[in-house]
Amino acid sequence: MSPKELVQSFYQSDALFNSKTLDTFLHPEVVLEWNSSKGFLKKDRQGLLQMANDLKIGYETFVVQIHQIVAEDNLVSVHYTHFGTTIENPNQINRLAYFFAIWEIQDGKLYRGYQMSQLP
Repeated sequence: MSPKELVQSFYQSDALFNSKTLDTFLHPEVVLEWNSSKGFLKKDRQGLLQMANDLKIGYETFVVQIHQIVAEDNLVSVHYTHFGTTIENPNQINRLAYFFAIWEIQDGKLYRGYQMSQLP
């Protein structure tokens, strides 16, 4: 699978809120540096897996709409919007945030991520 296909598959899967799926995409030494509307976060493998578990508690579903995805060698940039349905209101899909991420792929896994997000 090419780096672009890997990243596309990652965002089209349930990995963002399913730690078992997420685990299959992550390099053992993965690090995500995230500039969010709430400040800077740095997540390692355990932090990312815990975040997926935490999101599973409050959300019924997550859907990602990819707007652009560009790859060069082992780097993949992706611009997307995140949608979700909450446990409290599973019949209404909500726009959660806008994202731009750059992933470095190593050994066929997500290795280094640099991400920015903004609330709608």
